[in-house]
Amino acid sequence: MQPSKNLGYLLHHLSFMVDQQSDQLLQERLGIGFAQFKILMALKWRDGVQQKQIAKYLGQTEASISRQIGNMHDKGLLESRVNPNSRRERSIVLTNKGVKLAENATSILNHYYVPMFARLSEKQQLQLAEILGIMHDEVRKGDQAGH
Repeated sequence: MQPSKNLGYLLHHLSFMVDQQSDQLLQERLGIGFAQFKILMALKWRDGVQQKQIAKYLGQTEASISRQIGNMHDKGLLESRVNPNSRRERSIVLTNKGVKLAENATSILNHYYVPMFARLSEKQQLQLAEILGIMHDEVRKGDQAGH
């Protein structure tokens, strides 16, 4: 089967395949899925946020995030804290175990994808990072505009 020349299709298909491979790899090595990894990373970048903020940031439903957070809480990877200014609000923070797992998962994924990136020159890698950054910004703008 010949790959499509449609950039949208190629990007979507690549994203799906990378997600699938990452999920399988993390399940086998660490017992977590890629969905949980994304939550760990979101909390690593900005600790102490609410579930709904994580859901919005990751583009997922609050229900799916809630299920994952429950599983991760049971594993001791994160905890929720009551906002001292509003007892009804809870923020999610990583535990030390969660931070270490996020670091291990990042290392495993980076190592796994080295061969793919090794096929690109340093210049191509920089260009790819720049292009993906632009595309990410455009998608985020669409999210914020309600699309």
